[in-house]
Amino acid sequence: MRDDAYSFTLDRREFLKLVGGGIVVFFTTGDPSALQQRRGRGYPEDFNAYLRIGEDGRVSCFTGKIEMGQGVHTSLAQMLAEELDVPLELVDMVMGDTDLCMYDSGTFGSRSTKYFGPPLRQAAAEARAILIQLASEKLGVPKGKLRVKDGTIFVPDGSAKKVSYAELANGKRIEQHLGKKPPIKHYSKHTISGKPTDRMDSRLKVTGEAKFAGDILPAGTLHAKILRPPAHGATLKSADTSEAKKIPDIQVIQDKDVIAVLHKHPDVAETALGLIKAKFEPSGSKLDNTTIFQHLKDSAPEGNVVTEEGNIQEGKRFSTKTFEKAYYNHYVAHAPSEPHTAVVNIQGDQATVWASTQSPFRAQREVAQVLGFPQEKVRVITPFVGCGFGGKNQGNQITEAARLAKLTGKPVQVAWTRKEEFLYDTFRPAAVIDIQSGLNNANQIVFWEYHNYFAGDRSSQPFYKIPHYKVLSMGGWGGRSGGRSVHPFGVGAWRGPGSNTNVFAIESHIDIMAEGAGMDPLEFRLHNLTDERMKRVLRVAADKFGQSFSKAPSGNGYGLACTDYLGTYLATMAEVNVNQKSGEVRVERVVCAQDTGEVINPEGVRMQIEGCITMGLGYCLTEEIRFSNGRILDENFDTYEIPRFSWTPKIETVLVDNPEMPPQGCGEPAITSMGAVIANAVYDAIGNRMFTLPMTPARIKKTLS
Repeated sequence: MRDDAYSFTLDRREFLKLVGGGIVVFFTTGDPSALQQRRGRGYPEDFNAYLRIGEDGRVSCFTGKIEMGQGVHTSLAQMLAEELDVPLELVDMVMGDTDLCMYDSGTFGSRSTKYFGPPLRQAAAEARAILIQLASEKLGVPKGKLRVKDGTIFVPDGSAKKVSYAELANGKRIEQHLGKKPPIKHYSKHTISGKPTDRMDSRLKVTGEAKFAGDILPAGTLHAKILRPPAHGATLKSADTSEAKKIPDIQVIQDKDVIAVLHKHPDVAETALGLIKAKFEPSGSKLDNTTIFQHLKDSAPEGNVVTEEGNIQEGKRFSTKTFEKAYYNHYVAHAPSEPHTAVVNIQGDQATVWASTQSPFRAQREVAQVLGFPQEKVRVITPFVGCGFGGKNQGNQITEAARLAKLTGKPVQVAWTRKEEFLYDTFRPAAVIDIQSGLNNANQIVFWEYHNYFAGDRSSQPFYKIPHYKVLSMGGWGGRSGGRSVHPFGVGAWRGPGSNTNVFAIESHIDIMAEGAGMDPLEFRLHNLTDERMKRVLRVAADKFGQSFSKAPSGNGYGLACTDYLGTYLATMAEVNVNQKSGEVRVERVVCAQDTGEVINPEGVRMQIEGCITMGLGYCLTEEIRFSNGRILDENFDTYEIPRFSWTPKIETVLVDNPEMPPQGCGEPAITSMGAVIANAVYDAIGNRMFTLPMTPARIKKTLS
């Protein structure tokens, strides 16, 4: 991302007038400002805000999506460059800028390439067609005789007749309409899309040139430190700020429920905060890690049917073997490398926000409400984001900075400490899954009754051939029942929301049924699948794994699990060693075969799979938020253990070729199978089934005693 990609700061209403000097391509009539008003209706019909061709031939690609490590900074540029026929290095990504980019609900759910990619491709294809039409007029050559390469339109007969996109854009703003949309390229003709490509942001990040929200400090910025309660539900009784006020140049803000200290140096502000003497009423919560699961079941609302087929009672009558188990997972933190950070600068009746957020337009709306500004007077700019995993959809740090900037009259930065991250994170919800199922004499699954307590219903729909099934959701991952939250603190989306818990339960249960059928887990799955795409993925993974599965427990430590994650199919296989004295699990090898449809950047997909597998080891083996009476007991990485480099197994990825299917998501799918594949491998190794995540050494040792 070039710094000068942000050098043209356009007011939304003046967009068309101020981009003179470049080509802005219009595909339908209408006021472009309406692009920002059609919220919640998908991507706009007007494609003019998708791209800008400058006089220098560089192409700016505008998207409301943001880059937080998932690689869309590169893959979206590849899609644009391919359809427009320009070199990839000429594309500048402008991401998550509410003044320059069209509205987007946010970056989550592995949806960037899958849902934003197609309209971006179409916009680039139409821009290319318009440019060829303009070149035809300029060169006096029929369109059918023109070719395009690297942003230059030419006659392929050896003549000197040619014109570049830059020349066509020189000093002009061209408004052009096409009566019929041209087709996008067939994948067989791709030269950029579908090819392994190094990330375009890698040099910036390796050298430290990449800008994050914390790197942006307008002149006069004050660093804010805010008084926090010791526990969720604790309320402030009194606060003595007299000692803090003695520090030179310190500003102390007391405004309703906010007490903050601000200084031009963050360490001085931190010192001042420590001098405030505050008393709090304790939290009313009495929950902890040992009581949470029963609380969830006791608090659950009546179930909503997620999906249903046949009749459960009839299925039970056909069953000769039945299975009933419960599965549990604890709260898990996002623990992003970059804490929640925001800078707000108010100048007159306008505000500029630099924020670490997955949802810049949501942030724009919330800041406008806090400041009492019209929404178009708030500009949110999203620099690179240092991880999100679903935890940066909400932006409390952004509204805190806005509120303090308004009260002080100066730019304010709010950057959460690691302790604040753990206190105010929206954790992946603790959840319970109850499953009853049955097999007939042919070892076919004949009924499946699935009760989901607060996990969220994503990936809870069975993809095996089952004539009688019913999936009930008792509260989603938002944790609401009777209009109130059942959780003792905030919860929310966590990379692959709902799916991690559901796949852990489903694929663990499938292994239990395989053992009950006297079959190995691979054979049993293939026996109960009719989806040829899923069967193909399983077979490809098995070929790569190269080890024969036996009826568990075999002592080999082999496990497998498969997932349909919103249209991305994958099969994961793992080999583990379990130290039966310490209970520690060593994951030696993981193979993942993934069918994500057409692949835009094979190298980027592999990186995402590898990242998912590595991150997934954490929620499998160690990550669990410990809490008591509203207090979060884990405040840093000394007690909250995330995966280490030394844990990293040998990871092998296989991209299952399926270019006839449009691109699917790849940022989250591979993490969703990790709980199940490791649990199944642990069972195969020691013969003891783990029903709770994470599978800590203490929990494993307890099953062995």
